[in-house]
Amino acid sequence: MTRYLGKETPRVDGVAKVTGKAKYAAEFQVPHVCHGFIVQGTIAKGRIKAIHTAEAEQAPGVLRVITHLNAQRLGDGAGGGWQWPLQSDRIFFNGQPVALVVAQTFEQARHAARLVRVAYDAEPYNTDTERALQQAGQDADAGKNAPRGDPQGAWGQAEVRVEARYTIPMEHHNPIEPHAAIAFWDRDELTLFDKTQGVGGVQRHLASAFGIRPEQVRVVSPFVGGAFGSSLKPNYYPSLTAMAARMVRRPVKVVYTRTQMFTGHGYRPFTVQNVKLGAGRDGRLSVMIHEAGHNTSSFESFSDATTRYIKQVYACPNLHAPLRVAATDLATPTWMRAPGAVSGMFALESAMDELAYELGMDPLQLRLANYAEVDPESGKPFSSKALRECYRIGADKFGWHARTHAPGSMRDGDLLVGWGMATGVWGALQMPASARVIYRADGTARVSSATSDIGPGTYTVMTMIAAEFLGLALERVKFDLGDSNQPTAPSQGGSWTTSSVGSAVRGAALAVGARLLGMANAESQSPLAGASAAEVEMIDGELRMKKAPQRAVRIADLMRRHRMEEINEVFDSTPSKERDDYASLAHGVQFIEVKVDPRLGTVRVTRAIEVSACGKIINPLASHSQEIGGVVWGIGMALLEATEVDHRYGRIMNANLQHYHVPVNADVQTIETIFVEEDDTVVNPLGVKGMGELGMVGIPAAIANAVFHATGRRVRDLPITPDKLL
Repeated sequence: MTRYLGKETPRVDGVAKVTGKAKYAAEFQVPHVCHGFIVQGTIAKGRIKAIHTAEAEQAPGVLRVITHLNAQRLGDGAGGGWQWPLQSDRIFFNGQPVALVVAQTFEQARHAARLVRVAYDAEPYNTDTERALQQAGQDADAGKNAPRGDPQGAWGQAEVRVEARYTIPMEHHNPIEPHAAIAFWDRDELTLFDKTQGVGGVQRHLASAFGIRPEQVRVVSPFVGGAFGSSLKPNYYPSLTAMAARMVRRPVKVVYTRTQMFTGHGYRPFTVQNVKLGAGRDGRLSVMIHEAGHNTSSFESFSDATTRYIKQVYACPNLHAPLRVAATDLATPTWMRAPGAVSGMFALESAMDELAYELGMDPLQLRLANYAEVDPESGKPFSSKALRECYRIGADKFGWHARTHAPGSMRDGDLLVGWGMATGVWGALQMPASARVIYRADGTARVSSATSDIGPGTYTVMTMIAAEFLGLALERVKFDLGDSNQPTAPSQGGSWTTSSVGSAVRGAALAVGARLLGMANAESQSPLAGASAAEVEMIDGELRMKKAPQRAVRIADLMRRHRMEEINEVFDSTPSKERDDYASLAHGVQFIEVKVDPRLGTVRVTRAIEVSACGKIINPLASHSQEIGGVVWGIGMALLEATEVDHRYGRIMNANLQHYHVPVNADVQTIETIFVEEDDTVVNPLGVKGMGELGMVGIPAAIANAVFHATGRRVRDLPITPDKLL
């Protein structure tokens, strides 16, 4: 029997994906499906004065043009806000849907959508976050915690001080698969194929929209072509699609265009941060004042908790980290890979680099001087923390000792060479989750949970966990996900899926073993007599003692004797109470080399080393891929990505992949990822911590620090484009 946990394992769904067998939301074949196309508004705030649909309604193939005037009432029917689409004449943001054209074909719907004419009564608006922050209030969650120590007093007494302001623009997720849904009704039963990170959340959302029970809604989402937070909460198109299907009494498919994705599912908010660091001449921090602010919409409050994790990184007796959230006339932001953490750590880790230069101190030595042995915020011990080992391994592998301190002192011919580093941190989170294991007498198993797979390899890791604890070969285990009829699971986000759903799968597999042990012990002269569930294991078709493998029973024979074809176990996994006594975080460090052309101002990230401590690594093959993806996204955030809003019109001006720049192959060179495994029995039974977010957190700051080392130019406003270096 091969053990699977910790072994490199190719994706079990890989063949389905490369052959097209894997079905994404818009690819399901539903008889008699028709197509909806969204008409978007063109002002930032105001009211629809008149909407002219006659020409569109007479266009070939058109079945219905749905507007606020004829749309079904959703939710409680109030319709004054923007909880549901097409419920009132109010306009809250530029690009808001004002109509849906439903036609026989996509092309007919798209053509007719261009014939809809809308007249508006425009109102004054504001889409400028920096202006809105002047009147913004404190974020409720951030305001719950009082400042640590006496930050203002410590700032006045600090021997060495740095103070700087950092900004991050709006950024959009831009996954390869556009958001889409297909909806159809069977009397009062709704089925929806959707691109979502949480079928349960969409199920509840639609039940609320149509005033029906959640059990009357089935949401199916077996494959997701990237999401990164853009599908964590239900977007407006599922209810719009379901409404259209009910109104035309046929299945309806709605697919966002790339442009519609920029106002259809949220974004990383525009963020402003003012950081003050005070320290002694030895580099030890005496005070951190980290003030952050970002935008939300005028109709919905959203916070990405920008300053949450910065409180737990360095030992510092005096700290104040308030967060303000400002209402703007834009769509609501949402979570985007490493939400809050990557933004907060960009400012903190840039400021730490500035402090290192103010002190004339090596940036790595400054971080070691402020290493937190216990959680600075709660005072609790860490359940595990191998960050110091990450620093050591990363510095050795990168050759950090050869770095010269002065900016502009390292060159490669005509190019300026810069070396920068930063620390990354993310929560080691676990959520309640359930899983079902059906173990059959023929030695196969079917495992299921209503989780998602947005790309990290959920199908594979859950198959590995089930196979490990059921003692089966991988090919004899089938894992199913993405259906609201399955046992409940949290949305796939926060890097908590393996810890949450994986723990449930493990628990259900062990419950099967316990059932078998009970059956065996009911028999006279059982070789397992007196054994507890913790003392036995399932392996190669046998239930046997771990320490005395010769004491075993054949599972197939045991089930036949008890006339059982299958054993069905559902296990509900919840975080342990022991977690409350510890702080649990995943840590990492990033070392970056850049080369800058001083004549053109262009920056290339030529080398990146990422060292992560995130518990036990279940599948190293997929885990390294996750970390590499985080580095690539960090390169995009640091050097390329920005959603440009023209505040004269409140409109996003680069809502496409021509002008919204993301990294391509030429932008990505050598990336090496390394794991320092931790033995952590507190975080969850599998000892795993999330890594999907962690791999990105420190990258933008490390790149910015490397650019300063290369050029002597400190860029505090992302992205670092050539014009800022010339």
